[in-house]
Amino acid sequence: MEEARVSLDLTHVIYDASSHTSLALALLTLSPILIMPAYGVLAVQTRELTIINMWAGQLVSEGLNLVLKRIFKEERPAEGQLHLNGYGFPSSHSQYMGYFGAFLVCHMYLRHRFASTGYPLADQAFRFFVYLTITTWVVLVAYSRLNLLYHTPHQVLWGLGIGASIGVVHYIFTEHLPHRWPLSTFGRIRTAVLTNPVVQWMQIRDGWAVWADGGREGEWQRWKIKYNEHQASFHQKRVD
Repeated sequence: MEEARVSLDLTHVIYDASSHTSLALALLTLSPILIMPAYGVLAVQTRELTIINMWAGQLVSEGLNLVLKRIFKEERPAEGQLHLNGYGFPSSHSQYMGYFGAFLVCHMYLRHRFASTGYPLADQAFRFFVYLTITTWVVLVAYSRLNLLYHTPHQVLWGLGIGASIGVVHYIFTEHLPHRWPLSTFGRIRTAVLTNPVVQWMQIRDGWAVWADGGREGEWQRWKIKYNEHQASFHQKRVD
């Protein structure tokens, strides 16, 4: 029996070879793929519940996208039929980035506090720059799906809208409400997760429940103290 072979489109992108913009967008459209291993690395390295929770929501959003595509079965743009597989509604890349951007901006705005420079205007400018960078990334990835003829405008817009909605709702109910009202149902669920013996054995923590920056500055200060002690010891040995 002859084997049936198909193309794995995960990293297979068709673009206009005569356009540098098309090449840049083709590279940019692959960026969501890089976020998944980043989730894994951060989850293992930091053991932060918020990062693990964000990752879990991202997977739920991806699962919903597959379900929606099989429900609506909407074709991709006619221009792309020669090289595209699967259905086009809603755009999975747009939904992916919509969720990612919405959850991250919600967290940055509602929970995370950046280290202060001592100048309020500079602090606000930096926060605005972070929000703008995230939003620009999301929009450019969504636009790349249009430019590369992988989706129609309404497939991209619906993808962004669905992803952003999931991101906001997921963040509100699993992060914001438990933090604001620890004794609420959502707060008790989060406490139960953190006090679970398996979770404690894995040393998973909720840094933002204790520190406004998730503990980043404190960790850096502890490292700086140990580093200075190490340097002082090294120089003392050279003198001796």
